[in-house]
Amino acid sequence: MVFGVIAMFGSFVILGKTLMMTLAQMMTDSPSSSSSSFSSFSSASSSPLSSSSSSTHSEQVLQVVVPGINIPINQLTYFFAAVLISGVVHEIGHGIAAIREQVRFNGFGIFLFIIYPGAFVDLFSTHLQLISPVQQLRIFCAGIWHNFILALMGILALVLLPIILFPFYYTGVGVLITEVAEDSPAIGLRGLFVGDLVTQLQDCPVTNVQDWNECLDTIAYESQIGYCISASTLQHLSFPVRDLERAAPSLFRHLKSHGWVVNEEKVQGPGLSVKFLGVVLSAYKRLDGSTECCNNHSVTNVCFSYTNNFNKHLHTCLPIRKAVKATQVCRTNKDCKQGSTFCTVPSLDIHTRLIKVRHPPQIDTLYIGHPLNLHYTVSVTSFVPRFNFLSIDLPVVVETFVKYLISLSGALAIVNAVPCFALDGQWILNSFLDATLTSVIGDNDVKDLIGFFILLGGSVLLAANMTLGLWMVTAR
Repeated sequence: MVFGVIAMFGSFVILGKTLMMTLAQMMTDSPSSSSSSFSSFSSASSSPLSSSSSSTHSEQVLQVVVPGINIPINQLTYFFAAVLISGVVHEIGHGIAAIREQVRFNGFGIFLFIIYPGAFVDLFSTHLQLISPVQQLRIFCAGIWHNFILALMGILALVLLPIILFPFYYTGVGVLITEVAEDSPAIGLRGLFVGDLVTQLQDCPVTNVQDWNECLDTIAYESQIGYCISASTLQHLSFPVRDLERAAPSLFRHLKSHGWVVNEEKVQGPGLSVKFLGVVLSAYKRLDGSTECCNNHSVTNVCFSYTNNFNKHLHTCLPIRKAVKATQVCRTNKDCKQGSTFCTVPSLDIHTRLIKVRHPPQIDTLYIGHPLNLHYTVSVTSFVPRFNFLSIDLPVVVETFVKYLISLSGALAIVNAVPCFALDGQWILNSFLDATLTSVIGDNDVKDLIGFFILLGGSVLLAANMTLGLWMVTAR
């Protein structure tokens, strides 16, 4: 009962804060749509407000969601199942409380409102009116209380899931890839595949899904990391002379036919000798701000930049896999402790990163692209099967469903607590006013008027949140 009254007033604060955040997003022209958010549903009507679990909107408790728009189509089964269970538990709470308060329980049912499943209880209204306001409060608050308990149980299940599944799955050794989208840039001969165990992204160790997400966020927001390469290795791997014959065969044959010496060290001819020492002589700026110095358009070579001992900024074209293999990562030359070693950084545009993905025993995957593309097109889990016959998808299914259940049940408790017409909050407010103001205000008309304006304010606040939130998701 006390929880329900606190939730009723607290829902005002939550809706007010949500409305202010929605208006702020509209003013900054940044509408929200997150595929990881979940929807809520009132047992008596559909309410597309959800408790948000998106990291992008971590401060926003409620968010309007629309199935198929900001809820993935392949997760609609979780969504509707969680909607039904949350609604049933909500109504069971009302029924149990009614029986305890000796109010006749006529029946229980499940219905379908358009596409949303729901539930209801039928109580004998005459008995309900005869009991005291405090007893009525216990019945009306029981639904949101049971939703709150269901959400807490879901949180506990998530925390204990590694222990529950310990005999069959182990955790803490990396993330297991469960799905790679067909259009993912991580697909390839040496790319990522379902069943690969990723243990490191660049120099960032990965032991679970949280590490995976945090490492990708760090890589996205920090500048491109470099690799310590010695001067001799730079000279050996440098593209211009080594691949001159393959990149420009006509030029190579022309030089050779006129008596020029072309080898790993230099190009030498009548009156001219050029040493290449790992430096590309022609480099140009792209429109995206990156520098290009590989002229053969090879997918295996990348232009690197570094600063030599004379503080001169140089570029060199290197075979990417040989350049980053077994090398120390760095930010500046000071991080490279060996002598005559330079911190070479891939010359990429501001949003693109070179990410070395370690997934033993396979060879490291070298991913070039936006880190968010890797985040959205590769699905991972922290649970690794102990036996080959176990499905890698089972923990993901359980974890996803429990998250939906937590979000929906919590949102149902918040929304139903709002003092709004046709929701539990209306009856909670009326019973609360009867229990507290009857002895203070003798005139029932004044008490009813106070209740009406509170209900009107709650209804307008809820309607404004739903209308603006729905517009943010769909129209924009």
